[in-house]
Amino acid sequence: MRLLSVIDWSWSEMLWVALISICLVFFVLVLLVFVMKLFGYVFTRRQPVADKPGTIVPAQLHEEEIAAIATALRLYRGEMHDRESEVLTIMSIKRAYSPWNSKIHGLTQLPDRK
Repeated sequence: MRLLSVIDWSWSEMLWVALISICLVFFVLVLLVFVMKLFGYVFTRRQPVADKPGTIVPAQLHEEEIAAIATALRLYRGEMHDRESEVLTIMSIKRAYSPWNSKIHGLTQLPDRK
């Protein structure tokens, strides 16, 4: 910190340092974006399955088959839960006092002063 106070910085030098640091930050951010896009390209690129000898090509599913499987899974998952009436009943109580709604029990008692 003492080094900065010894050097006499002029406004033009301070502006150049600020401009260079801002440009450096943006350059590193742009470089980081390109590196992330490169990683995405490398990891999502797939080899054609038919080009490799001895590999089995998976069967292609049609839209109707996918819809039938999704419907069967939905029905199966729906039967796993209990059926509820989905009716909410609110019953009123006759007496309004309850220890659960009493505010006096939540207050701290002051100690006796002697």
